[in-house]
Amino acid sequence: MVRRIFSEVRPRAAYPAVTFDQFLQYIFSGVTSGSVYALTAMGFTLVFNATHVINFSQGQMVMLGGLIGVALHGAGLPLWACFLGAVASVTLLGVVLERVAIRPLLRKGVLAQIIATVGAAFVFETAAMVAWGREAVTLPAFSGDAPIAVGKATIVPQTLWVVGLTAVIVCALQLFYRRSLFGTAIRACAVNPTAARLQGVSYRNVVLFSFAVSGAVSAAAGVMITPISFMSYSSGALLGLKGFAAATLGGLGNPVGAVAGGYLLGVLEALGIGVVSAGYKDAIAFVILLLVLFVRPAGLLGAKVVNRQ
Repeated sequence: MVRRIFSEVRPRAAYPAVTFDQFLQYIFSGVTSGSVYALTAMGFTLVFNATHVINFSQGQMVMLGGLIGVALHGAGLPLWACFLGAVASVTLLGVVLERVAIRPLLRKGVLAQIIATVGAAFVFETAAMVAWGREAVTLPAFSGDAPIAVGKATIVPQTLWVVGLTAVIVCALQLFYRRSLFGTAIRACAVNPTAARLQGVSYRNVVLFSFAVSGAVSAAAGVMITPISFMSYSSGALLGLKGFAAATLGGLGNPVGAVAGGYLLGVLEALGIGVVSAGYKDAIAFVILLLVLFVRPAGLLGAKVVNRQ
């Protein structure tokens, strides 16, 4: 009996060795989810740089992008038209959010604006539940479902679309902010909005543009991920939390840090699922975030926040 008891409590080989092919498969999965986290984190960063406001409706914008794409596809539109229609719709939603909920509160302080975005998140989620119901929906893959073999690992073509379009969006935004006159004005507002106003920059237009682009990027992420992962009215909350974790991990306010944080979070999460357990998927992301913030509160690539008063 004693031997039996000790055999039951004896530690087992908890986690089997991971082969190279399994490791490669986890990396593919992590890069796919990391692309969505990166785009969501980029949306947080775009709004934060303009207003120092955390837009807590960011995840719901990703969700709405996916659901609007599904609705347009159900109406008979081709996938490319669904993508463009969803991006245009959520871009307009970002403009409405800024004009209705943010602009009247610009003089009321950051806290009032953050509370407004929390309220907007509940409104978007409730509206999505009423419009699409509680069932999860999906879209067809952009170029088929036949997996591509890489060694003994496989990657679905939709993953290539997600990663490729993420790279295009990130590069286009970086070129715009660094090479265009309006992009320079936005960067000036991010550094010192008072000095930018004195130079003739319209701060209100910068805020409006940031919410519009944030909506467009979020919608693109939502449409791209829907063929891989089912989308429902409740998907936005977790996507928003993961995007915020990625933005904070990379350095809130740093676009490059947001992208790096998204991919790092996605890969570490996928490795945690494979090596530890899928049941700890969401906990892994936030444990990593907390550990990084204990060591470097500004994030991996973050800089000191400028006082905007």
